[in-house]
Amino acid sequence: MHGLMMNEPLRIAGLLQHAAKWHADTEIVTRLTEGGFHRYTYHAAHLRAKQLANALLELGVQNGDRIGTLAWNNHRHFELYYGVSGIGAVCHTINPRLFAEQLIYIINHAADRFIFFDLTFLPLVEKLAPHCPNVEGWILLTDRAHMPEPSSLPDIRCYEDLLAAHSSEFEWPIFDENTASSLCYTSGTTDQPKGVLYSHRSTVLHSYAAALPDCFNCSARDVILPVVPMFHVNAWGIPYLAPMIGCKLVLPGPGLDAASLHELFENEGVTFSAGVPTIWFGLLTFMREKKARFRTLTKMIVGGASCPPALLKAFDEELGVTIRHAWGMSETSPLGTVNTPKSNQLSLSADEQFAIRTKQGRSIFGIDMKIVDDEGRELPHNGLAFGDLLVRGPFVAGGYYQSDNRTQFTPDGWFRTGDVATIDPDGFMNITDRSKDVIKSGGEWISSIDLENLAVAHPGVAEAAVIGLPHPKWSERPLLVVVRKPETDVSKEELLDFFEGKVAHWWKPDAVEFVDQLPHTATGKLLKTKLRQDFAGYEFPVVQ
Repeated sequence: MHGLMMNEPLRIAGLLQHAAKWHADTEIVTRLTEGGFHRYTYHAAHLRAKQLANALLELGVQNGDRIGTLAWNNHRHFELYYGVSGIGAVCHTINPRLFAEQLIYIINHAADRFIFFDLTFLPLVEKLAPHCPNVEGWILLTDRAHMPEPSSLPDIRCYEDLLAAHSSEFEWPIFDENTASSLCYTSGTTDQPKGVLYSHRSTVLHSYAAALPDCFNCSARDVILPVVPMFHVNAWGIPYLAPMIGCKLVLPGPGLDAASLHELFENEGVTFSAGVPTIWFGLLTFMREKKARFRTLTKMIVGGASCPPALLKAFDEELGVTIRHAWGMSETSPLGTVNTPKSNQLSLSADEQFAIRTKQGRSIFGIDMKIVDDEGRELPHNGLAFGDLLVRGPFVAGGYYQSDNRTQFTPDGWFRTGDVATIDPDGFMNITDRSKDVIKSGGEWISSIDLENLAVAHPGVAEAAVIGLPHPKWSERPLLVVVRKPETDVSKEELLDFFEGKVAHWWKPDAVEFVDQLPHTATGKLLKTKLRQDFAGYEFPVVQ
């Protein structure tokens, strides 16, 4: 027996329709790539998204066609999120921080028909275009006054001209909610990038989950500024969440430096933001130097990499901003866990509560997870046992686009995240390492993440990485690689002494090496494969 409810499919266009009708005068503010600001409302954004839909149909775009974007967080990119997916095509957000060879592979593998790009990326596009013969057109996200003359790019088109030539009268089509909506490729640090193909259903369900009080905890009363880019995992779902709840949305464009962000936070009354640790470290340094404070900002989400405890403590104690730790992946849309305390934890001491806050948090609705040993046996949730983290759910990838590779999926349908984690009795998950980065010394595991978090708590350390290298007696031992803060001269001995009493003695790194900078992936994560190459053949000092 079926229920007697209306069979209304979940569609991305419905999110913007809702905002245009019930939050019509709520603002979307953009810092423009060309300079200055752009302001309009959800009502106006909806009209322009419908103009774009008409333009795409006239260009011959059909259901399932991939439409690429190379763009910052701005109002035109926001319109593409809805205009492309709304007609049944696939919005393919491309990460411009990837290497040119990876971008060429991604564009050709996705078979993008058209690519919309920001003015900033014109030089990049001019390099890519000759290697992407199947792209039928390149559309520059600007107005006629800012179109470049000349350009080596053939048949370059102007976005604003394209929209102006079409009506805003449009009825969004009704189709199956499992229709593909958007495409995002992983950064591919050890292999070619892999495409994660989201659906309308998965995206809307993820938006509901993200807005819950124990997740982002946002409402129409909030002002949200996503620092996490729209070209990376859909800006953690914020461009979909914002119109769903009807909040003011502030889009920072290319200005992601601390001074520009602080200006936007203050001038626009931002209450909530989301980004990676490196962004928040830069902002913290700026706030300390300027002796500045936030007028309205009270909450942040940090993800993309493990958040050092020192960062959590500094924002809380110095700036009065609560940072919630989160974890996720492209394959989880991306939210998997968020760290929000349970009622039984509120009576714990401040130190005990802070120890919980450093974990990645509890699974949100729509994410089931477990940890397993090398034989696939489920491990207990006691906060001590750690194993490979597996997840499943309605917005978790079940495969990769145009790929038969099933190595990251178990026969019974779980996704192997590649993370090693613990889960405590309250359900709080803690990433101890990537499975390929965990250090196995004398048959025991050492968490490189825990050691890195300790190292960056030292006042002389700007950034740190820990890698396991071969050792003749212990199989592997940890090497600490450090970038010093400017005008500091912390020594190797001082850093090693800093670990005393904070970790088990056998966890302590065997050596320290200083470098000018650490290698990172296009998404800002430490590239430990490169570090292991750089230190191949390294010999630890002999302990007398």
